[in-house]
Amino acid sequence: MILLKKLSLYRGSHPLLLEVDLVIHDGHKVGIVGANGSGKSSFFSLLKNELHQDSGDLELPSQAVIAHVMQEVAASALPSIEYVMDGDVELRRLESILKSHGEGLADAISRYEEIDGYGARARAARLMHGLGFREADESRAVEEFSGGWRMRLNLARALMCRSDILLLDEPTNHLDLEAVLWLESWLRSYEGTLLLISHDRDFLDGTVRSICHLENRSLKLYTGNYGDFERQRAANLEQQQAAYDKQQREVAHLQSYIERFRAKATKARQAQSRIKALERMELISKAHVESPFHFSFETPRPASNPLLKLEKVSAGYGGKRILEGISLSIESGYRIGLIGSNGAGKSTLIRLIAGAIAPLSGERLEGRGLSIGYFAQHQMESLRMEESPLQHLQRMEPQAREQDLRDYLGGFGFSGDGVLATVGNFSGGEKARLSLALLIRLRPNLLLLDEPTNHLDLEMRHALAMALQDYEGALILVSHDRHLVRATTDQLLLVEKGRAEPFEGDMDDYGRRVTDSASPQKKADPAPNRKRLEAELRARKRPIQHKIAALEREMEGLSSEKSENEMKMSDPEFYSDRDAVKSCLMRQAGIDARMEALEEAWLELQEELETIK
Repeated sequence: MILLKKLSLYRGSHPLLLEVDLVIHDGHKVGIVGANGSGKSSFFSLLKNELHQDSGDLELPSQAVIAHVMQEVAASALPSIEYVMDGDVELRRLESILKSHGEGLADAISRYEEIDGYGARARAARLMHGLGFREADESRAVEEFSGGWRMRLNLARALMCRSDILLLDEPTNHLDLEAVLWLESWLRSYEGTLLLISHDRDFLDGTVRSICHLENRSLKLYTGNYGDFERQRAANLEQQQAAYDKQQREVAHLQSYIERFRAKATKARQAQSRIKALERMELISKAHVESPFHFSFETPRPASNPLLKLEKVSAGYGGKRILEGISLSIESGYRIGLIGSNGAGKSTLIRLIAGAIAPLSGERLEGRGLSIGYFAQHQMESLRMEESPLQHLQRMEPQAREQDLRDYLGGFGFSGDGVLATVGNFSGGEKARLSLALLIRLRPNLLLLDEPTNHLDLEMRHALAMALQDYEGALILVSHDRHLVRATTDQLLLVEKGRAEPFEGDMDDYGRRVTDSASPQKKADPAPNRKRLEAELRARKRPIQHKIAALEREMEGLSSEKSENEMKMSDPEFYSDRDAVKSCLMRQAGIDARMEALEEAWLELQEELETIK
């Protein structure tokens, strides 16, 4: 097991962990979550023996093999599959003995067979294939791959290690959805202890069975996946807030007594006893439940419809066609998620729509007033490293009030001295947030997002999802974050074999499609009509599901209004206005009646949904 006893860890004079106690049992799969900068990666460095605690104890299983993903890949002429196989250190040691016929040859042969050394190359090939490499890539030199693909090689190398403990820090950042789904499946079957830092809630839900939350220099373990953690934490915060409010009332009462009676001789003793009681009181910290990020899209610039049309367009690079005969009409309010395997052309299609590349044939027609906001990973490279976030905005809007710009940046987590900090010193997450802030400020009516969540933490992803839900323009999204795609798009476009066609189904259907096609043991579908029948069922269910969602939105709004009214009525001063009281009571009665009708309608629709088999 991994055991922390009263452990403290500092970064300089800043405490990351203070007297932490934690037990992680062998074979457990644990998600490590917490705000950026809270110390998650430093905790991993502690486990890897790259950092040492300032006090307390850390106990790890003796002789445990710990695997992790290296952050750098040296340019090397070594074939990529050999590089991956180097991850199994014991395998390479045994191979060395076998080649040299050195001491302990008999034992080496026995152990080599025990660890299936003869199948190691095939195992490495399967890992590479699962992470998106082609068979031809196995012989390519490491130095021939781009940075993102080298990180995939590092991930494959870590998985190649037959480890007891596996530490993964944001392993999905450089993966497409297909590779994410494959890795999720692989990790579910991993038999060792898994510690996973991830900002992808669906990936966490699919791989871990407990969550370790790093907050306020402490580690707290929650049973269940990320969704379970959110519910438990919300309940804990509610209890903490109630305890805090109660204690604050007690503190105010004690302080009031002390102020009134400490100068009176007859009450001095009682006042002193209350001062001591106040000093002994262990103050409860105020609960923090709100995200540090609060932003929204302003009303998009007016434009004609359709915003943009592609008519029988072909596109590619260097004369090579990746997309062929694409026809697409994008209207205001469209919310499209692009799906498809790596290299199928999703980013090419987005670049074509953005006007970043010209069609090889066909026509790209812009509507009047079209304003495109395009986010891709290279957008971060266009930031001016020597400038601050405030200077970036001031260049865009030289006439704007500085305080207005500061307020806007505050919604993206840049406040105080942060708005004046030099961008060159920012983390990847901070640069991504600033790029999004600048993009949103343009008020685009067509928003193109190509993997916008890389480097963003869970809180920022949630804030982005909420803002996109209220965005009134057209949205086209490519993302391996399934939760973001589900929350912000209402139709999927499958980019495959040079085409872009509507996908009949949701993200779960697509996930099953990818998993089925990746499983060689899957046979041909014995019922050729099954997929057609499933599509018909989804078509029958969809209007009912839309009605249910509309009812739930209305119920949520009424519930919120009812809570606000109850808050008003809890204030004694509210009752001084008789007309307002009467109006409020009538409204509450109307809300109750409407809620009852909505709940009945909701139940009826749920029953109707259940009958569709």
